[in-house]
Amino acid sequence: MGKPTGFMEFQRLSEDYLPVADRLKNYKEFVLHLTDAEAGQQAARCMDCGIPFCTSGCPINNIIPDWNDLVYRGNWKEALDVLHSTNNFPEFTGRICPAPCEAACTVNLNGDAVGIKSIEHAIIDKAWENGWVVPQPSAQKTGKKVAVVGSGPAGMAAAQQLARAGHDVTLFEKNDRVGGLLRYGIPDFKFEKSHIDRRVAQMEAEGVTVRTGVFIGQEHDAGVNNLSMTTISPAALSAEFDAVILSGGSEVPRDLTIPGRQYTGVYNAMAFLPQQNRVNAGDVLPEQIKATGKRVVVIGGGDTGSDCVGTSNRHGAISVMQLEVMPRPPEAEDKSLVWPNWPLKLRTSSSHDEGCERDWSVATKEFVGNAAGQVTALRCVRLDWSSGKPVEITGSEFELQADLVFLAMGFVHPGANMLAAFGVEKDGRGNVAANTENYRTSVDKVFAAGDMRRGQSLVVWAIREGRQCARAVDEFLMGSSVLPR
Repeated sequence: MGKPTGFMEFQRLSEDYLPVADRLKNYKEFVLHLTDAEAGQQAARCMDCGIPFCTSGCPINNIIPDWNDLVYRGNWKEALDVLHSTNNFPEFTGRICPAPCEAACTVNLNGDAVGIKSIEHAIIDKAWENGWVVPQPSAQKTGKKVAVVGSGPAGMAAAQQLARAGHDVTLFEKNDRVGGLLRYGIPDFKFEKSHIDRRVAQMEAEGVTVRTGVFIGQEHDAGVNNLSMTTISPAALSAEFDAVILSGGSEVPRDLTIPGRQYTGVYNAMAFLPQQNRVNAGDVLPEQIKATGKRVVVIGGGDTGSDCVGTSNRHGAISVMQLEVMPRPPEAEDKSLVWPNWPLKLRTSSSHDEGCERDWSVATKEFVGNAAGQVTALRCVRLDWSSGKPVEITGSEFELQADLVFLAMGFVHPGANMLAAFGVEKDGRGNVAANTENYRTSVDKVFAAGDMRRGQSLVVWAIREGRQCARAVDEFLMGSSVLPR
């Protein structure tokens, strides 16, 4: 695919960013997609390898060599068709997926991987600009009704696939807008919400009914964002619909229960990030957590922590420090040992480049506060991981000044109260127990997909599970299905 000698002739070209000084002024996206000529040249680097490991490295099995070849030859609309055949929302993945496909690229074994993500980004942006993305309503209705509970990428994918199969689909969301963590977790500067809005418009034109502000369950879970105005019981939902898909997120955050946790200024990341997204959308909040003029410490070295860093910098924080309990990863992986698997190596995000100190192998032991109950510092200790387990290093204690602390240590499981209301069995980690063969739960006609089933994961895994679950539901309702897995 592409040009047989392209990977030898052309170097990898990464997407460009707006300058830091410019992008810190607002919450707009700052990644610039490739021009047609640049994308064609990058697609030419796809080397027609015997086994395209990129396809298996991609959770939704994108047919990457095919659309690379089509872009190389200038057949953009056909490239879009191939891209959409496996991925309902390539503008999501083209922006926020970490691209495990590139780690698995054969060229990556002894060189720089094909810029798969940047080509995907260019294809779908060109498609929207040219009006190629249009509703695909079903020609026939089945008369079957499906409820999809949770409107993140898993729920959106499942709802769209089932509507295209002819079912009457209602997509429920407890918050006031569709998108789940895409909407209220990922900052706008990484992913503007207009991408969700136009997909929702497409889905509604295809027959999906969207109901926001509706909580399905009995009792809300503490610590989970909830803007619902209406509550529907699982029993009432099951009585009205022929099948129900649970596609909410893994929303209960991992907390840090150490002395001083009660101080003002110590927040879970998901108390902070959604507020700024809501303000960007035009909401007026009575109070907002602001990092302006403050010393910020972020505990947790993953993407959510990076998002806290970028948002704090846009607020105008005095300083930002990010702590990670694990040891510092190597600068580069040994590809002969790990390829084509996702490697552990040091990753620096665009938010880090905007201004952030980072420290590894650090455990926070206590939050220190003043008489007013406001956090003022963290007491920390360094860890020795040489034995494979963390051991505190005697005499390594130190203190960090802080006015604001964000806990970004991941999520442990979905809301337990919501799952209890449905009566579904859970696995050992507190997720819904359901396999990937039929996605069925222990409760009749109730299915589960996405983070609620597999635990916190990537948007690309959510889309895959939503699509596969849709096929399983279609088979359950109709006896067979023409939907792809």
